[in-house]
Amino acid sequence: MRAFAYQRTTQVRDALNLVSRHDGARFLAGGTNLVDLMKAGVESPARLVDIRGLALDEIGETPDGGLVLGATATNSAVAADAQVRRRYPALSQAILAGASGQLRNMATVGGNLLQRTRCAYFADPSEACNKRVPGSGCSAVSGAHHNHAILDWTEHCVATNPSDMAVPLSAFDAVVRYETLDGSGTISLSEFYLPVGDRPDRETTLPDGALITAVVVPASAVAAKSRYRKVRERASYAFATVSVAAALDVQDGVVQDVRVALGGVASRPWRARTVESALHGGPATAERISAAADLELATAEPLRDNAYKVTLARNLITAVLTELATGSAKESKK
Repeated sequence: MRAFAYQRTTQVRDALNLVSRHDGARFLAGGTNLVDLMKAGVESPARLVDIRGLALDEIGETPDGGLVLGATATNSAVAADAQVRRRYPALSQAILAGASGQLRNMATVGGNLLQRTRCAYFADPSEACNKRVPGSGCSAVSGAHHNHAILDWTEHCVATNPSDMAVPLSAFDAVVRYETLDGSGTISLSEFYLPVGDRPDRETTLPDGALITAVVVPASAVAAKSRYRKVRERASYAFATVSVAAALDVQDGVVQDVRVALGGVASRPWRARTVESALHGGPATAERISAAADLELATAEPLRDNAYKVTLARNLITAVLTELATGSAKESKK
């Protein structure tokens, strides 16, 4: 592990100045991803600026009824928050499905969004990986890729985004707040992650040196009727093979609002807008839901060993939305 400098700070401006003044400096919060990558030789920051002392851990309500999740709020705190559990249940479920209790106690909101892929080739400095070393190639394309992307990948990278939390946040139109030395800004989560393109090492649209300060989840009536389901390779904590965050509002048999996002299928959380468009304004029958899922996945391009993900994603979308529709039907009869 390369030697590095370490500094703590209690002011956002000080943290930004420290990172801007030192080449190779990085922000450190929970460190559950970054420190592991440093140990493996994948990341080698010259300086770590510890931001856990910043006053950015609040979970509160916005004036219009949404929620603000502070960037240094722990995953455990967000998952346990009464407002999150009541108004955005899929978010709480996703976090609880995402890691062990010990990791959730350390991991933070901002760090979760910025975690790097868990592709084994990315984590192994001896392998070719364009995300780690631009221009070196992608060993996963012809290698072990059964758990890699089926949507929106290129020959430059077939890795998937590892975040569970980002999937429901995508479905709920969350917005990322950040600070730079030049001022503050916001990025919608739909624009936060970059497409793979030919530079998979460039993962987000966050400005250089920017510090995430919060994630804002807009007020949403349909979010209260949401669910997160994750398929993984073992019962203990693991990254998603495929996951679905879905919310559905059905009134008098007609879909009034629907939100669907997928995890484990692309380099970023995949907002299933084709499903949403196909279902909105019509009946929420199992047949229509299955047909909408097929339309969404019609553009999938599975690799040699992961075509099963297409079927898995289709079945998962159908199952979760059908259950939500059934629950809505029961509620309307009460």
